[in-house]
Amino acid sequence: MTLTVRRGGGRSAAGPRRAGLAAAALLLACQAALAGCSGGDATGPVEVAPPSPAPSGEADEVCRALADALPERVDGHDRRPTEGDSPYTAAWGDPAITLRCGVGRPPEMTPGDPEYDPYTTDMMAVNEVAWLVDEEDGRVRFTTSESKYFVEVVVPDDYAPEVNPLLDLADPVLATVPPDDLHADPAAD
Repeated sequence: MTLTVRRGGGRSAAGPRRAGLAAAALLLACQAALAGCSGGDATGPVEVAPPSPAPSGEADEVCRALADALPERVDGHDRRPTEGDSPYTAAWGDPAITLRCGVGRPPEMTPGDPEYDPYTTDMMAVNEVAWLVDEEDGRVRFTTSESKYFVEVVVPDDYAPEVNPLLDLADPVLATVPPDDLHADPAAD
């Protein structure tokens, strides 16, 4: 819902100052209700489970660097706090687009796991970041697939095409998350 406050040529019976204050109060009340009447994102904390076990050593450093590099807006949606304010989680929009850094290797990429099948696993690359794609009920989970530490992004179907948030996340991931040994640049050593 959009609230439009118009200033017309007529005068309010209560006087122009009082009418202006009433309009401002109405606008503030509207913005406070359910993240605003202008269609803005919710601002409250989002419940995002941090990776378990928590990243340690170099993985912790990488995830903290990624957290510092993440944008304030993803796919046009504002960043929101996550419950517990974990350095390994982030969220944008409502419903929330979520990110977790330092998650475990997906079973689809783990040789010997019953879900491992390199021939049918969906993979894609967005701006030089490779992702495993897993469609779930009402959302798509993307997990980096050629990185030393895994980053997971979950995008609700409300944001179709669900790949769009990855465009805003590619540069921070490339800048902070090192590639796995197979995909590392030998010239960088």
